[in-house]
Amino acid sequence: MSASLNRAARPDGPHEKRDRDPRLSLVDTHAHLDLLEQDVGEALREAREVGVTGVISVGINLDSSRKALETAHAHPGVRAVVGVHPHDARHLDRDALRELRRLAGDPLVVGIGETGLDFYRNLSPRADQERAFRHQLELARELDLPVVVHDREAHAHTMRVLEEYAPFGGRLIMHCFSGDLDMALAVLDMGGYISVAGPVTFHNARRLQDIVRRLPADRLLVETDCPFLSPHPFRGRPNAPARLVLIAEKVAELKGVPLEDLRLGDPFTRG
Repeated sequence: MSASLNRAARPDGPHEKRDRDPRLSLVDTHAHLDLLEQDVGEALREAREVGVTGVISVGINLDSSRKALETAHAHPGVRAVVGVHPHDARHLDRDALRELRRLAGDPLVVGIGETGLDFYRNLSPRADQERAFRHQLELARELDLPVVVHDREAHAHTMRVLEEYAPFGGRLIMHCFSGDLDMALAVLDMGGYISVAGPVTFHNARRLQDIVRRLPADRLLVETDCPFLSPHPFRGRPNAPARLVLIAEKVAELKGVPLEDLRLGDPFTRG
């Protein structure tokens, strides 16, 4: 999730119209469907029309985690990740952790998060952020679920914590990755995935683009983080799952393969 927690308006400007390639079946691995102003059913229909057939709806606190799970039950193709964002880490007490564990028992929950560290805004004290991060790492391990990690201005500290819980065996997702190549390779060594969002399409994102070129495609994920982080040419406007295609196209270009031949990772198969 990006810095803003405000609800976003419906995406302005037309979606790029295209005929759906029947071979295309993309998964938006990180979306905040409960934060869309646009009707969720309409947003999902528009996504399916361009080949986005699955969406992972990610919680940022208990309320949004419940909404993510409700959305998963209401809409085919949607699954949920439940957790407490570092901004709300101070609220993850024993009762909240118990409720999070209960939510995670639902078969449509495929991960824990987003959790992690945000030393840019520090909306929760850093000690509370680390405590909540560790609790959720332990819960993910207990339930054998992937953990979705938010890391902003906290690369070294995040990696130190993760190293204590490694290896992850494919159960680690670095959401909206913003680190360097050495950090990306260390995540892969831990058994994790690197997830890229709209910024990979930005003209000034040369470091991230180089990382995408260098990493194996099957250790990469694509996400919108909608309604945040719209890709070029919609930068600065509210995002939506349909715009995942623009992100995936950029990744395919960087990997030198046609979009329909892009084979990304899939950490969210439960069971």
